[in-house]
Amino acid sequence: MTGDDRQRSLRIAMIGTRGVPARYGGFETAVEEIGRRLVARGHTVRVYCRRHELDPPHGEHLGMERVTLPALRRRSLETLSHTALSVGHLVAHRVDAAFVFNAANAPLLPVVRAVRVPVATHVDGLEWRRAKWGANGRRYYRAAEQLAVRWSDALVADAQGIADYYADEFGARTRLLAYGAPRVDVGTERLAELGLVAGGFHVVVARFEPENHVLEAVQGYVRSSAELPLVVVGSAPYSDTYTAAVRAAAGDDPRVRLLGGVWDQELLDQLYAGASTYVHGHSVGGTNPSLLRAIGAGTATIAYDVAFNREVLRSEGLYFADAAELAGHLERAESDPAATTRRGEALRLRALDYDWDDVTAGYERLALDLAARRTAGPQRLRRRQQTAEPVEAIRA
Repeated sequence: MTGDDRQRSLRIAMIGTRGVPARYGGFETAVEEIGRRLVARGHTVRVYCRRHELDPPHGEHLGMERVTLPALRRRSLETLSHTALSVGHLVAHRVDAAFVFNAANAPLLPVVRAVRVPVATHVDGLEWRRAKWGANGRRYYRAAEQLAVRWSDALVADAQGIADYYADEFGARTRLLAYGAPRVDVGTERLAELGLVAGGFHVVVARFEPENHVLEAVQGYVRSSAELPLVVVGSAPYSDTYTAAVRAAAGDDPRVRLLGGVWDQELLDQLYAGASTYVHGHSVGGTNPSLLRAIGAGTATIAYDVAFNREVLRSEGLYFADAAELAGHLERAESDPAATTRRGEALRLRALDYDWDDVTAGYERLALDLAARRTAGPQRLRRRQQTAEPVEAIRA
């Protein structure tokens, strides 16, 4: 960062998420944590938000300007329709740099570039691998990845596995900017509202989607001899079928408690902090904020065995590939609570490597580089020729 950069205040737009306050997923958490810190560093940050019944239509949140616009309430069109309206607003209200989240929004990048707003795309995980998308949806996401490479001034990856994928598939360079891990130290007194006690349950926090392996988590727990209850937090906005499968797996087992969505952040943090173990089934989304929140709370973690999760947890984590393997981990966690506690403490130290201030500094440098036209610009596509699915190597 040059001396001139340190004196420069930028107007920055964040596009393509549900917006702030963060109530949904990783992108929203990143926008809130990075955006408010950019404001504290003297920049003006505009966040494009989807309408939510709990939020005012516009206004500010933690110093960020909120621009709220509608979206089509269909899974295949919600993101792109909202981003299209956001880009339309951006054309009339230009900024110095824009961050677009989700490669699915790549078809709209030429509009941003046409008004000479430099743009970086946060490409996220391997969205085309999500089971909720049919054949057409998967083809769209694969094509959108290529367009993101061709039409972005810079690419952002939040995990080394994603950076490696773009390098291997397209010969594309990315900036590796992982998420931060919050230091979750909120007490556990509110667990009594749910009839729970600290250290007396296992927890899953995830959207109900096949690639998050909630079903396998419930199946593994039910087949185990674990005595502590399994608390499952999450829902499926577009998939009644998957929710029904999870409920069927739980059956009439009184040990399984399906809470649905928990939007009270303090209570949710106490669930992370109070659990004996956190079961993390996410497999395609890069570095996951739920995983970071769990280790920031010092909770022993059993994660689905993919490179993204191993990148975060390393030797301090336990890993499962199927329900049977998870069942064994849960039983051993209960049989040796002291070892489980030690794993959680080691993971809390690991969380120190994921710092939102450092992440924000990286985004600030990128925004300054975009505004000064110091990025390489759109990259020439070099697609690897192969017949096998290219991301199998990401499986650890």
